[in-house]
Amino acid sequence: MDETTDQRHHDKMVKKKAARDRMMARKSGEKGLLIVHTGAGKGKSSAAFGMVLRAVGHGFKVGVIQFIKGAWDTAERRVLGTFGDLVEFRAMGEGFTWETQDRARDTAAAERAWTEAARMLADPAYAMVVLDELNVALRYGYVEMAPVLAALAARPPRQHVVITGRNAAEELIAAADLVTEMTLVKHPFRDGVKAQPGVEF
Repeated sequence: MDETTDQRHHDKMVKKKAARDRMMARKSGEKGLLIVHTGAGKGKSSAAFGMVLRAVGHGFKVGVIQFIKGAWDTAERRVLGTFGDLVEFRAMGEGFTWETQDRARDTAAAERAWTEAARMLADPAYAMVVLDELNVALRYGYVEMAPVLAALAARPPRQHVVITGRNAAEELIAAADLVTEMTLVKHPFRDGVKAQPGVEF
């Protein structure tokens, strides 16, 4: 780069920083966020577990409820289980719905999971609660939307909640502070590659 290019870049960054500083000066509020990760793309639960590690890194207590996964021995459960009292990890599902093929059993498992989730949502000791695949349980009617929205609205004011799963309901999206939709562009499964350790579980 020549000197003119360097100077233009410097001037542009000075202006950008000044604009950013003005914007940040207007932001001072803090609150517990309701975060929804949805969409057909991979990474919804992975992003949530990344947030769990951030919270634990700050010494915050985290609760994790898995509504669908349960039978798999996942690496995230192993790792997060090493943090002692900082992480309560409850894998309470019966597996994918097409594997169980038993609506009554799936509903009973989801109801048990929701009971544990509601307990965590009511407890200010949990700085973050992850409700993994709750969107799936809501979509299939295993858990009713009304008590979920009520518990989210009544939770401690500084508690963050992360909800994952495809097809997030409009009511949940409306209630959320942050919604990210993972978009599927390519996936190796379509080319005959199965789920692999370290990537999917």
